[in-house]
Amino acid sequence: MKLSARNVLKGTVVEVTKGATTAHVKLDVGGTIVTASVTNAAVDELKLETGQQAYAVIKASDVMVGVD
Repeated sequence: MKLSARNVLKGTVVEVTKGATTAHVKLDVGGTIVTASVTNAAVDELKLETGQQAYAVIKASDVMVGVD
């Protein structure tokens, strides 16, 4: 995965909570929990689940999640 964002934090998914259209994904990054708001479709497309390694990609004020 190559991105232009400089702040890429590797972590482990500890919780995925889906709402009506948006999900909250919590990543454990070195003992710190980082929470991202993403669409339910993104959770499905990335196949995000608890225990999976993923990345918090931080650019400006947004946090995205990426996987290999």
